[in-house]
Order: sequence, then C-alpha cells, then structure tokens
Amino acid sequence: MDKSLTKLFPYLKPYKHNIIWNVTYNILYALFATISMLTLLPVLDVLFGKTKTILSKPIYTGIGNIKQFGTDYLYYQISTLTQGSSIQVALLFVVLMVITTFLLKNLFNYLASYHIMHLKNGVLKDLKKSMYDKIIDLPISYYSEKRKGDIMARMLGDVNEVQNSFFSILELVVKEPLTILFTLVTMFIISTKLTLFVLVFMPISGYIISKVAKNLRAQSLEAQQESGFLISILDETLGGLKVIKSYNSEPNFKNRFDGSVMRLLNLSNSIGTKNNLATPLSEFLGVTTIAILLFYGGNLVLIDKTLDGSAFIVYLTLAFNILTPAKAISKASYAVKNGLAAAERVFEVLEVENEIVSKENATIKTTFESEISIQNINFKYEDEAVLKDFSLSVKKGQTVALVGQSGSGKSTIANLLTRFYDVNDGTITIDGINIKDMNLQSLRGLMGLVTQDSILFNDTIKANIALGKLDASDEEITAALKIANALEFVNELPQGIHTNIGDSGNKLSGGQKQRLSIARAVLKNPPIMILDEATSALDTESEKFVQVALENMMQNRTSIVIAHRLSTIQKADVIIVMQKGKIVEQGSHEQLIALNGTYNKLVTMQSFES
Repeated sequence: MDKSLTKLFPYLKPYKHNIIWNVTYNILYALFATISMLTLLPVLDVLFGKTKTILSKPIYTGIGNIKQFGTDYLYYQISTLTQGSSIQVALLFVVLMVITTFLLKNLFNYLASYHIMHLKNGVLKDLKKSMYDKIIDLPISYYSEKRKGDIMARMLGDVNEVQNSFFSILELVVKEPLTILFTLVTMFIISTKLTLFVLVFMPISGYIISKVAKNLRAQSLEAQQESGFLISILDETLGGLKVIKSYNSEPNFKNRFDGSVMRLLNLSNSIGTKNNLATPLSEFLGVTTIAILLFYGGNLVLIDKTLDGSAFIVYLTLAFNILTPAKAISKASYAVKNGLAAAERVFEVLEVENEIVSKENATIKTTFESEISIQNINFKYEDEAVLKDFSLSVKKGQTVALVGQSGSGKSTIANLLTRFYDVNDGTITIDGINIKDMNLQSLRGLMGLVTQDSILFNDTIKANIALGKLDASDEEITAALKIANALEFVNELPQGIHTNIGDSGNKLSGGQKQRLSIARAVLKNPPIMILDEATSALDTESEKFVQVALENMMQNRTSIVIAHRLSTIQKADVIIVMQKGKIVEQGSHEQLIALNGTYNKLVTMQSFES
C-alpha cells in the first residue's frame, strides 16, 4: 500500500461512519444498477409477446437452476397479477418495476455521494488546519531555506488536489468494481459462453490503459513543484514592486514568470493529454468489445439458437453497463496518481521535525528576578560562525546596548534570546534557568520585541497593537500609543484606532509603522525589552520623540538595545562593541570614548555622516 495513503488514515478516522455509509450505499447502487438492467427483460418479453404464463410457484433447487428459477419466479408474479386482465396491465407492471429499480439505483447513488462529500470536505478542513498549525509552529530557520510560494502552493493547491483526486479511491475499490462484478455475474447467468468471450478482451484493455498512465505521478509532482515556484515569483513581485520598477527590472521578472508559465503549460498539457485520453480510450476499447460481441452473440441467436433475442438485448445493455464503471476506474486511477503526488508534498511539510519546542514538563516562568546570562555560546546559521565563544551578563533593570558593524552578530543575539534559533554550544539562562528548559510560550511572554522591519498586519490599528494582549481596552491602546508618540497621527486618521492600515501597514509611513510596533511592545508590558534597530526607520524628529518614549518605557525594565545609530544608546548602562561575533570593548559611553578604540572610531564616523 502506498505510504501517502497510510498517512491519510488518521484523517479518515473521524469520518469512518461516512465511509461505512458510502460503501453500503455504493454496494446497493451496484446491485440495483444490475437489477435495473435486468428488469428490461420482462418488458421486452411483454412487447414481443413472449411472456410465459406460470401459475404454480416455482421451487428453488440450488445454484445450478438460479437463472431458470429467477425467470420463472418473475413470470409467476406477472401471471398472478395479470390473470384475467389485458396485456396492458402486464406492461404497466413491468414498466413500474423498471421505474422503481432505476429510482432506487439513483437514490443510493445520491446517498453515497452525500457521504463522500462530507468525508472529502471534512478531511480537506482537517488537512488545511494541520498544515496551517505546522506552518505556524515550524521554526524561523525552516523558512530561510524554503520559498514562501512553494509552502503556499502546498497549502492551497496540493491539499485541494488531495481532496479532488484522492477520494476517487473509494469509487475505485467499491462502487465501480462491484458494478462490474454484479454485472458480470448476471452476464454469466444469461450466457457463460458469451461472457468468457468478453473476458478475453478486458485484460488487453487494462494493459493498454496502464501503459498510457505511466509516468503520470512523476509529472504531477513536477507540475506541483513548478506551481510553487510560480506563486513564489508572484509573491516576490508583489513584495518588491518598488525595487523592480525603480531598477527597470520588469522585463527580467516577466521572463522569469513566462519561463515558469511555459514549463507549467507543457507539464499540464502532457498530464491533461493522458487524463483526457482515459475516457475515449476506454470507451473505444469497450465499444470494440461490444462490436465483436454483437457479431459472436448474433450467431448464437440467429444460427445456434442457443440464446433468446430478448436475453441478448439485455445482455448487450449489461455489457454497456460495464463501460461506464470501466471508464470511471481508468479516470479514477489517473486522479489517484495526481492525488498521491499531491499528498506526498503535503506530508513532506507535515512530517518536518520541529527542533525548537518546549520540553516535556518545561518550567513556566512569568517573572524576571535577577539576570540574563549568556555563557560561551557558539552559533552559525550555515557554515560560517556568527558568534564565537560569546559571553554576556545582563542584570535586572540594566539597559545593555549592542553595537558594531553589519554582520557582527548583534541581531543574532535577539534571535537566540527569543529561541527563534538555538545555540550550537554554550547556554543562555534567565535567573539561572536554561531557556531550553523553559516553556517556549512563557519565555517569549517575558519579552517584547521591536524589530528593524515593522511587521504589521492587514487589520485595524487596535488589532495590530493588541496582538500580545487581545483583551486590551481602548484606553490601554491609547496609553500605549501615547508612550510610543503615535497618538497624534492615529487621532488624525478617519476612524482613529479602528482604521484599517492595509497590507503590511502600507497606508502608513515607515516612521508611523515603527511607532505602532513600539506601541505593541509597550502594551504587552514585558519585563525584558529587545529593541533590534527599533528607531532605524524613523525620521530625525520622530526619532527624538520615540527615543524619549523608549527611555521612559525602559525605566524599571531590562532592555537589550541593538543599535546602528549610536546617538540613541548613549545613556545605556553598558555598551557592548562587537566585531565578527566577538566582544572587542565594553563599558559606558564615557568609558568607551576615553578608551579611544573601536567605539570612538564608530562615533566619530557617525558624527561626520550626520
């Protein structure tokens, strides 16, 4: 059994009653699909005046005379009901019998479809939920290696493909095969010779169809990967439109998109050709079988006289009855291959092991008492070491600033403290507890993070600020905005704090967005504040206001400030000067200036710049 299929089993469990009912109704459908065809036999006999009159109830003597018994019993019922009446009554009776069997057949088909619909939609919902939960739980490091578009394609395209294609398997193993089985049994009862003749052609048809379906799964997988690449290009285009236009790079991006679209077109055409070939090919092979059957069966009726004309017509309708499920099986087998390829890509994400999780019985910590201690840590993102044997101690209430050139490892400290990444060697402790032993949610609950890129969501100002405290009142939101020096511009907006700020907050300026990010951290009111280049996006005037606000906020609070502009951190208790992952100097602003070393050089350079 395919691995992807077994992985789907847990998702089917909650809907097992739907599967049971679907299978039950499919069996009844298959049974009545055959019976409905058989009811045409008495209609034809009545029309051709071949109805036998049997007034004594026939006796069943065993499987050997089942055909004779079935025919005699039907004519016994017709004879009993129509005794002394005209032939019209007999015709009405057999016509009503046809209507009833066809009604039941279609009713069971509807009920089977009803249950498979609930199964498909339920599993789709659960798969999407599992995918989203996984996407949100996976560490930041996972997304530094993956394309966002590919993840989106798996979440939206592949999960839907599993729903659309995969559940064809239920019809593949129950409905259509049973219809064929019941029909074949009935055909054997009518004429063993003729049915054995038909069966010679079936394996030939199956072999031809399987040859056409070869490579379909591999091509489906390739098409789904290309689809992910296409969404990635679209996502990057929308995110970087200003850069693309300002560098006149539209032709380059159009060529990338066109190339991907063409590859997808060729793959889709190839898959579509094979899919489209399934129905006409199986129908042609079926009709060829029927045509040979007409010739051979015609001989049995006209020359050998071993088969009745009415029975042969019913036999032909039964043979045609096999064509529809045979076509459905060939189509479903193609669909299942697409579904298997899609399921493979979905489970590839669902099975990624998340290494950054809370330990079992992890410590839940809600307060910060004494110090953050970073001891002899080493860290690298890929091959190159970013931090080498790095140690730092931050006492409660201290403001510690990290400065240095780009790539010196400043922002990495923020990533490690919040456990977006884990250290390779060494330990980070808060009040003597290793952060790896702490509950992840409670660790992050102790910290407020304001990043260089102000990350905002397409929602109202209130919803964006209340992210860390969902039950915050309007008064609390307003107080946080006031501290972040954002209240003035928010009050000028049409709906104040209830104004929607657009995708990524793009209705606002860079400085306004950053002040909202600061307000969000203020409202959360954590004991430890991490400011990663928090004022870098602000204009000089806003920076001065926000700097005062940040200083107010940092009172009675432990703060780690990662700064590029040195003017913003002169009041810090300790300034750590970093170079290539190591501490080269540390002390207060005055002490470091007096040292006349790296820090003094950086201050002098920035003084000239400004």
